[in-house]
Amino acid sequence: MTRTLVVGAGSAGCVLAARLSADPGHEVLVLEAGPVWPTAAQIPAALLDPGHLPLGPESAVVWRYPGNLVRGKLIGGSGAINGSYFIRPPATDLAAWSAVAHSARWSYDTIARYFRELEHDLDFGTEPGHGDHGPIPVRRVADPAPFSTEFAERCVAAGFAEIPDLNATAEPMRAYGRASAPPADDAAGARGHARLSPDRASSGARSRGHAPVGFGRVPLAMSNGQRRGPALTHLYPALSRPNLTVTGATTVTRVLVRGTRAIGVEWSRGRERGTAYADRVVLCAGAIESAALLIRSGIGPERQLRSLGLRVVRPAPVGRWCTDHPEIGLEFPGQPPARPTAALEYVLELDDLELRPYTPAFTPGLCRLGVALMRPESSGELTLTSADPAVAPRIDQGYLSAADDRERLRAGVEIAAELFGLRPGSVDDAWLRGHLGTSQHLSGTCRMGPANDERAVVDEGARVHGIDDLMVVDLSIVPVPLSRGPQVTVVTLAAAIADLLAM
Repeated sequence: MTRTLVVGAGSAGCVLAARLSADPGHEVLVLEAGPVWPTAAQIPAALLDPGHLPLGPESAVVWRYPGNLVRGKLIGGSGAINGSYFIRPPATDLAAWSAVAHSARWSYDTIARYFRELEHDLDFGTEPGHGDHGPIPVRRVADPAPFSTEFAERCVAAGFAEIPDLNATAEPMRAYGRASAPPADDAAGARGHARLSPDRASSGARSRGHAPVGFGRVPLAMSNGQRRGPALTHLYPALSRPNLTVTGATTVTRVLVRGTRAIGVEWSRGRERGTAYADRVVLCAGAIESAALLIRSGIGPERQLRSLGLRVVRPAPVGRWCTDHPEIGLEFPGQPPARPTAALEYVLELDDLELRPYTPAFTPGLCRLGVALMRPESSGELTLTSADPAVAPRIDQGYLSAADDRERLRAGVEIAAELFGLRPGSVDDAWLRGHLGTSQHLSGTCRMGPANDERAVVDEGARVHGIDDLMVVDLSIVPVPLSRGPQVTVVTLAAAIADLLAM
């Protein structure tokens, strides 16, 4: 019997399956809904171009959801189609995570070794806190595109400091957020810089215990100008193992539970239907599909399950809380780079804001400067409207419902506009909502926390409360908003859980 069945060959699934199957006595089966090419050499060249984001209506490698949400649907998941951004979460994110989980397992001191172990940093690998022997190549663009260069020059002219290494080791510091709020004057200091003011922004950031304000080159999971997602760095090198099987074009429709134990899954492949049994089932299908799969399996809010005609296997707050990074894109005349390059080469960090000068032309003839709110107070909810796996879940992001979120995003837009001399007009609440988009970083739908936490779905070890041998290992279990893009967090999470299972 397969010992571990992994649902989804996305970023987490690739890392988890590769690390578990390193033990010859551990059989691993991975079921992926999207395409799986037999060898890495057969992956279409466009999918290796870090400047190519295959998200448009013509793309055949994404899940699509209402609200313009997309996720990777192929071996490697979203890590195979993203911009290769690979910035670590700050220590305060991990401290907040540990506080919510009631466990030191997710503290900076515990997790930092995985940052080192997973990376081969081609720029800073021999520096403290870095690694130079890991499977994931990390580098910064040496010859940035003209728009990236202009952005950096404008940051310097505005007085912002350049941060040579955005992944530099940071000391763990006191965390706060929903569980522990900062003093009122600290919060006001951090949130008060509505104008372009590096001194005031830096003061606020320091008071909140986060990385200092500044701009820098983005660490990228790239090698030889190609995107190096977890499928390439982890799963393909392991495919020759006799104890590892990866099957594509196979959608898991339900987890099978006998009593209080998961025993396998039901799946569909075209018109074919089947069942696969295992000692352990691990959902790595992402924040949307993992949550939807739990609910379809009878593990979710009891009222919702009954309204869908589903048997209640275990009441659980699946989908009751989630968060994302709301983002506004300011567009103005400009030309795309003359050669392929990463979608994002520089960022400006302003505590809970991130300014992003994108290199692709999302609108022909226009440059886009993204303004993302990284630690929103607003949260959303995921629900199913049908038990049919073909019907997409409904996701209410709850964006900007908190006044502080509107204030901070408005401040970010004003800073970005001043940086480039733009005149967006009156940036009132209606303007914000009219220009609002998403960074595509949904998380928290299967939130981690102790059993007495009314919002928790899994425990500190990613095990589903009340169901034996069922786990969720992906961005859905992260219980706090992340201050950086999630790719480092996802692969680190998977590596840490793999080690836990190997004990």
